[in-house]
Amino acid sequence: MSLILASTSPIRRQLLAAAGVTVEAQAPDFDEDWIKSRHVGDGASLARRLAEGKALSLGGGDDLVIGADSTVTVDGTRYSKPKDRDEAAAHLAAFSGRTMLLSSAVALARAGKTLWSHADTARLHVRPLSASFIAAYLDAEWPAVAYCVGVFRMEGRGVQLFETIEGDHFTILGLPLLPLLGALRREGVLAS
Repeated sequence: MSLILASTSPIRRQLLAAAGVTVEAQAPDFDEDWIKSRHVGDGASLARRLAEGKALSLGGGDDLVIGADSTVTVDGTRYSKPKDRDEAAAHLAAFSGRTMLLSSAVALARAGKTLWSHADTARLHVRPLSASFIAAYLDAEWPAVAYCVGVFRMEGRGVQLFETIEGDHFTILGLPLLPLLGALRREGVLAS
């Protein structure tokens, strides 16, 4: 049995590797846009559906597949990854001075069945951002933040966007790691 990560996110691979979890990363075969366009509910329930869908998309056979996803909601509006730098700047301007709800979820699947899933939400209070700060920030961080739903990497300059943060560090990075490690122990993948 192999452990597969249905994600191309470098930070998720790094988090698992740092925790001593060896995975084979594969791009999921999953249409996120279709699910997003039909979803009714909060960001956490959407993140869970997306994580489960990604895990199930590669979940044939005996391999155990990890799926993960994150969503960002600000003032009731759900944001996706920016399509280009201009949209990234628009997202950052919309986040300025507001509270971002970042929900991250993780799921395990095997043989076409979801075995377990978990979602968590963090509250990130974005400080007021000037247009000149946004431009300088994107000069330094683009295109690295293009794959980030909140247009930031907490492990980079993205930490400068926030006044305060309430929530789990790993949730903010896009992978509720401690619950996942517990699930992997229950599945016998990690020693207990």
